Amino acid sequence: MQKLSINGTKREVDADPNMPLLWVLRDLLQLTGTKYGCGKGLCGACTVHLNGSAVRSCSLPVSAAVGAEITTIEGLSAAGDHPLQQAWKAHKVPQCGYCQAGQIMSAAALLARNASPSRAQIQSAMSGNICRCGTYPRIESAIQSAAVQYQPAKEAK
Repeated sequence: MQKLSINGTKREVDADPNMPLLWVLRDLLQLTGTKYGCGKGLCGACTVHLNGSAVRSCSLPVSAAVGAEITTIEGLSAAGDHPLQQAWKAHKVPQCGYCQAGQIMSAAALLARNASPSRAQIQSAMSGNICRCGTYPRIESAIQSAAVQYQPAKEAK
């Protein structure tokens, strides 16, 4: 039995310790916002946060996530009102939408450690996330827009 903390909730799952976290999330816990892309950790569609850092859940054994705080796209904002989600809509980022959860999770990890990233820093941080539709300029603009929204919120805390 694997004991996990996902989106602030303690969960127990009967999974082989070597099962990729992605399959635990999607198949055992029905958290289907995280997507399967390449299965090798190369495309970023399966990105989730592990203790606030972006990780590829398709290549991470669930045993490596025990004791850590896991955040999925469902946990970023239950209402879909996270500044990145709002910026994604405002900049009309999604085309097919398949990679978007992973893109947003990578962007959220970036903004958590750098609230004012330059365009070059955004490009570097997002370079491991592939979008078949080629919406990279919109993704960068959305991240810059969300970063502006992050500033007052962080100062208010």
